[in-house]
Amino acid sequence: MKKLSIEIKWALIFVAMMLIWMVFEKSMGWHDEKIADHSNYTNLVAIPSILIYVLALRDKKINFYGGHLSFKQGFVSGMIITLIVALLTPLSQFIISTYITPDYFSNVIEYSVSTGIMERSAAEEFFNLKSYIIQATIGAFIMGLITSLVVAFLVKSKKNTPMPSAS
Repeated sequence: MKKLSIEIKWALIFVAMMLIWMVFEKSMGWHDEKIADHSNYTNLVAIPSILIYVLALRDKKINFYGGHLSFKQGFVSGMIITLIVALLTPLSQFIISTYITPDYFSNVIEYSVSTGIMERSAAEEFFNLKSYIIQATIGAFIMGLITSLVVAFLVKSKKNTPMPSAS
């Protein structure tokens, strides 16, 4: 378990950030009176998401691998974080939908129907807890995979960086 403690810590930080982000979105009105703006701004969550992966892999590099991290080590670490986040996604989505923004689904359904984006039946099928749990879990895995690849490449040690000496 000690071997994965850094990944577990950062996965929990990631989930906490997502919950805080949803409180932020709700407070900005993007889940109710300004729901038309939601699709424009919700993707800004990518900024803190990527930052968390960078900090996580730097933490792993410095505090577990002694300052030297290969691409493979970084990618595996990122994917472990991703798997933990994906496993926690149904719970976090339940918390978001039940406690943080319980009116989001009805608001987005009404907005989608009133603007002609979707028919009511399609909107109700798409905007509900079960659908969002599935979408969020798959999304967490796919975005985590991509983020792990990119961040592992950026954080990895350079080839000519000497390995730390064993003391």
